[in-house]
Amino acid sequence: MKSYIIRDIPPESYFTKTVYLDPQFILAAPEMSFSRELVNALLEQEFREVYSDGEPREDYVPEGVEAKKEGETPVDSASLAATSDADKVRRAEEFYASFHKYADNLFTHVAIKNDLDFKPVAEKIKTVCDFVREDRRFLMRVLKNADSPEEYNYLSSHAVRSTIIAIVIGTYLKLPAHRLIELGVAALLHEIGMIKLPPQSYLSKRALNPQEKKAILTHPVLSFNMLKSFDFPLVISLAALEHHERENGTGYPQKLTSDKISLYAKIIAVACSYEALSTRRPHKEAKDGYEGMLELLRNEGKQYDDTAVRALVFSLSIYPIGLYVLLSSGKKGQVVDVNPENPRYPVVQIFGELTPDGKNKTAETSPEGLRIVRSLTREEIGS
Repeated sequence: MKSYIIRDIPPESYFTKTVYLDPQFILAAPEMSFSRELVNALLEQEFREVYSDGEPREDYVPEGVEAKKEGETPVDSASLAATSDADKVRRAEEFYASFHKYADNLFTHVAIKNDLDFKPVAEKIKTVCDFVREDRRFLMRVLKNADSPEEYNYLSSHAVRSTIIAIVIGTYLKLPAHRLIELGVAALLHEIGMIKLPPQSYLSKRALNPQEKKAILTHPVLSFNMLKSFDFPLVISLAALEHHERENGTGYPQKLTSDKISLYAKIIAVACSYEALSTRRPHKEAKDGYEGMLELLRNEGKQYDDTAVRALVFSLSIYPIGLYVLLSSGKKGQVVDVNPENPRYPVVQIFGELTPDGKNKTAETSPEGLRIVRSLTREEIGS
């Protein structure tokens, strides 16, 4: 692996291979520019070199596509656009699967060893924050349409999905980097206390008996005590304790009201509720993302913090990123981005249509123009 002096790297260039700060810490993927902001941040932290098996280039070129040399035929723009988009989706799928595996192993380790170190968990969450910041659109498409894989248990699956959603909300709220990491750690471990309970109490397809219901209600306290015993920061332990509290005082275990609930707990409550509404469970079918979003927006009884709910809506739109939709033109498509001015009218990719330069065609929906008629299942899409 070659070393590169940071000051000598051309600003806004793209490396042909992944860039590392050290043998373990990934700094930038090939499709991420080596920005001036990144250079300044590294120099401020007194880093002088980075490492990569690739080399910097002026433009991003997907792996397997050769850059145009003088006198050669230019790279086909349609192939380049399709490859770039497909690469980002594939990279998001790989990252999502890797994070799932990490969480599954982490929960197993805690169950067996009864031990957990804050620092490596925080380092892992930093990579999740970085990925969300760079490729949120593609990660949310994967998150929306990925099945709940049977090879992962409910706890790790719920933790991973809730963590990504919580970080999306926290990013919209412009939390500082260190607080965003704390939020992500809290979201990942908010139900760690469940491992102290019999698995059938949260995996069973049958209705729980009164004793099992009572046991389930203890898991926030168990999570708090475990994280506190592992010397995790108090703000993280409190988020685990309070994530089932509700703004109107109807939550548990302490029946706290709005002003007494911590910010991380408010965000995790919204993230968890949306995740639970939109994901299939052993005892229920999933609602589609649109129905789940509407249910949160209704906020019956004012259970959830309005700011956190709005942040979720404006981050994902009422028709969440990744949702398959039928358009008023009769075409089918997929929501790929939000409209920051109006979350009711997101940006959609129209299936089977390309722009003149060969890119996948996207369009903004609007009240007067192209509209979303309804959401579609994957079976209706034919995939």
